[in-house]
Amino acid sequence: MKCSKIFAVLALAVVAVTSAACSSTGTRESTGQYIDSSVITTKVKAELAADDVLKVYTINVETFKDVVQLSGFVNNGADKASAGNISAGVEGVDYVRNNLVVK
Repeated sequence: MKCSKIFAVLALAVVAVTSAACSSTGTRESTGQYIDSSVITTKVKAELAADDVLKVYTINVETFKDVVQLSGFVNNGADKASAGNISAGVEGVDYVRNNLVVK
């Protein structure tokens, strides 16, 4: 009887620790959010690469909790705005931080 109680407590502790490891915090994504962010990043990169003007630039794309951050260099403000608009139009994107620099 004593062993079964100890086993039950240990099993509950394992479940609690495992669940906590998969949850998100302000600075960390849950496993599901990480996968979603990876998918969004891939979609944004594909859309930018498909654009005839933007495909010549090296634009870095990072996603964290449905917020896309663009970084890199473009030649003019119109290209910067276009990259931001294309990124914002991707399904799942809540907000775009357009940190592209016009050189």
